[in-house]
Amino acid sequence: MSDPIAARPTPDRAGIRVICNDHSGRNSREAEAIDKAMKVLGPQAELRHVKGRDIAGAAQAAVGEGVGTVVAAGGDGTIMAVASALRGSDCALGVLPLGTFNFFARGCGIPEDPEGAARVIAAGHRRSIDLGAVNGQLFLNNASIGVYPAILKERETVYRRWGRRRIAAHWSVLKTFWRFRRPLKVEIEIEGQRRRFRTPLVFAARSAFQLEHFGLQGADCIRGGKFSVFVAPNEGRVGLLSDALRLAVRQMRLGEDFELICADRLTIHLKRPQQLVACDGEKFTMRGPLEFEMIRDAFEVIVPEETNETARPDGRAA
Repeated sequence: MSDPIAARPTPDRAGIRVICNDHSGRNSREAEAIDKAMKVLGPQAELRHVKGRDIAGAAQAAVGEGVGTVVAAGGDGTIMAVASALRGSDCALGVLPLGTFNFFARGCGIPEDPEGAARVIAAGHRRSIDLGAVNGQLFLNNASIGVYPAILKERETVYRRWGRRRIAAHWSVLKTFWRFRRPLKVEIEIEGQRRRFRTPLVFAARSAFQLEHFGLQGADCIRGGKFSVFVAPNEGRVGLLSDALRLAVRQMRLGEDFELICADRLTIHLKRPQQLVACDGEKFTMRGPLEFEMIRDAFEVIVPEETNETARPDGRAA
């Protein structure tokens, strides 16, 4: 991961640069959303379409050029790429949500309609935010190993065939659960104490909104500035399917369907030298062990004024 670019002092920063994933904007709905947002932002805003692999580099360039606000136009993966480039700078993150679920934007109170989101960006109310990191890679909502990265692989295939729809995303979950066969053998280390697990999924959450959306416990842990780490029991594919159904109806049971660990730092030791890791819907191959840590006050995000006044967008007490 690239080192953060040294930022100019805040008074020298000006303007808004909107970075759009080239994949976003190809369909008429997303193109119309971007057009509406740009009209609200006006002449102070500049739009850049870039390929997915070039998003972080484009955001770093904006920081180096003294741009005041860099807007991520896309889903949580696009926002994560821009956020990684802003770490340690005084350049603010704006969000124009164009993804399937938009958990980060919704958790910040940012409207999903493009004009409403653009008005929030134009108002410019900033709030500092904490982020999680695994082996140096930042994530906004969650990072996981096991069945969820496999779901993302299947989701890409389903999206190519049926389009980016929430029902398609749910179908990819069920399909992957039915096919999944190999649980992980891991050791989770916290403050020098290790525990062994045989599990299909380890899921480290940093979004209180996402947990509450699915009726899961652990939001208080996140508000305390820590990770909520979910470890699923090894119950085979029937157990996974049963868990998926209970998750859909918000009936997951602590101690039966998952174990919950609350920590601000942990290490996951793996049997294999490399592991596929999902961070906010993007896949990364990482060498073990996996080191999870909190990055305090990573940067500032632009949020609605009422969010700015009442709570931090990461859920931590203001």
